[in-house]
Amino acid sequence: VQQRIGLRADAPAGVQEGTRVRVGGKGQPGSNGGKRGDLYLHVTIKPDPIFRRQGSDIHVVLPIYPWEAVLGAEVMAPTLTEPVKVKVPPGSKAEGKLRLKDKGLPSAGGGYGDLFLNLHLVVPPTATTEESGLYQRLAKGAHPDPRAELLRQTRTR
Repeated sequence: VQQRIGLRADAPAGVQEGTRVRVGGKGQPGSNGGKRGDLYLHVTIKPDPIFRRQGSDIHVVLPIYPWEAVLGAEVMAPTLTEPVKVKVPPGSKAEGKLRLKDKGLPSAGGGYGDLFLNLHLVVPPTATTEESGLYQRLAKGAHPDPRAELLRQTRTR
């Protein structure tokens, strides 16, 4: 016979997906009037659309514009508590990472994990005439081919 009950249980700090948590005295009644047993809960953590957990560390995709990556910028970034201003260093690479020490989740051994901002370059959806002109000037400059290594590797297969 299934019975539905309401129960509040606090998960310990740093609890991980799949962990078994014991809630003392909330299990089945003992035989012949004995004391209740323990209830064991299996922890399932619902995925978050912004914060991706990896142990006690948190990963967030942080969109930046190409000029912010090239020139550097101060941008707002989300954390588990409130947004913070972070410096994107000049010359940042696509898929680069910025680390915010101790801004992750509590760890079971004490302390906190880190929050990693994974840089993602975004191209503006539309460009003004002035912006298009600036990109055309950039395109005319001498740059190494960013696909050269990729093409070299495919030819050696």
